[in-house]
Amino acid sequence: MFERPKLGEEATLVHAYKEHSFEFKELAISAGAIITDNLFIGGRRPDKRYYLGKGKLDELRLCIESNQSELVIIDAALSPSQEKNIEQYLKCRVLDRSGLILDIFAQRARSFEGKLQVELAQLRHISTRLIRGWTHLERQKGGIGLRGPGETQLETDRRLIDKRIRQLKYRLGQVDRRRSMNRQNRLKAEIPIVAIVGYTNAGKSTLFKELTGANVLIKDQLFATLDPTMRRLDLPEGGPIILTDTVGFIKDLPHELVAAFRATLQEAKEANLILHVIDASDPNRWQRIKQVNQVLGQLGASDVPQLRVYNKIDKMRYKPKLTKRLDGRGRAVWISAAKNQGLSFLIDGLRSFIYKNLLSGRIKLKNNQGKQRAKLFEMGVVKDEKVLNDGSWELAIKITKKDILRFLKKEGMSADAFGKIS
Repeated sequence: MFERPKLGEEATLVHAYKEHSFEFKELAISAGAIITDNLFIGGRRPDKRYYLGKGKLDELRLCIESNQSELVIIDAALSPSQEKNIEQYLKCRVLDRSGLILDIFAQRARSFEGKLQVELAQLRHISTRLIRGWTHLERQKGGIGLRGPGETQLETDRRLIDKRIRQLKYRLGQVDRRRSMNRQNRLKAEIPIVAIVGYTNAGKSTLFKELTGANVLIKDQLFATLDPTMRRLDLPEGGPIILTDTVGFIKDLPHELVAAFRATLQEAKEANLILHVIDASDPNRWQRIKQVNQVLGQLGASDVPQLRVYNKIDKMRYKPKLTKRLDGRGRAVWISAAKNQGLSFLIDGLRSFIYKNLLSGRIKLKNNQGKQRAKLFEMGVVKDEKVLNDGSWELAIKITKKDILRFLKKEGMSADAFGKIS
């Protein structure tokens, strides 16, 4: 048994493969770790008890002693018993990949909902690890001087954690109900929703800011922002959309986080279109695309149409462009959000999805139909207006066939009210 240190930022990293170590180092740095050494263990079958073989454990212990590391971070999802056994063998605090990502999320969360979600994920993770990792939680062993409240302490901690988890679930349930009501209001307003998703640090927030002018945090680090942001964007030659920025994805995202952020990421499932932002300069971008699509599949959003946005082309020798499918909808667009290059192609790609088969025509409204007139302006489909001598209005609008038929039916108007279609 040993007493874990309360602090510790000087860390030794343990990786399976040297070529995959860059992202893990970035994760550790994002959490505030000071990297003192790296140990590569190769692709061996993990040991059931220690994850590492005895030879690598001894090598790791020498690294810790020579560099005076206070923490070991392992790029793997360790079982509670493996984490405990390694800590006892090394006499050093151990953190696995899931614990590292949870720590980063805890630092980044700013909104009330985000903090609740992260705390819930952390408690679920911690609840599986209350197994004699701490001397003050030591179980009763029997014998003189060894009888004590250790088992009672464990049970007390579990009970407190379970109670807090129930409280968090209740609060998040209330937040989710409010979010659902807001989502229903957006659906009633019949404004298309576009969700921006992508691997972490692909440039989602930069793109969101360039399109909407939103004041969002932009940093060259993993998980710089967690809390979703929504803004209205008026498309030229189209109409309004709701653009929502979501949390970045990463490979082996802890299940606790996927579950905790399910309500937030529900925006992607309910969206009319997903903008899948990809770092075009990333040599592993095809793996990143696959990993993002796997998470979308877990959320039930795999059937939502996607427009791929290859970002950061300023780091490559690519020019902005838009490729289209056979039906005329956008397939992929190549841009640089930071350099404001190719955004016009992106707007065209958005229009090809959201306002495909857009109809142009004129609609006449009587002077007592001000409510219907206001509704059309709210929908953002009015392009021109003429006031007639009798006080009635003639509006030039661009709208989808689906939307105009829904509008006419809802307002009890004849289909003849919508004039000549071009």
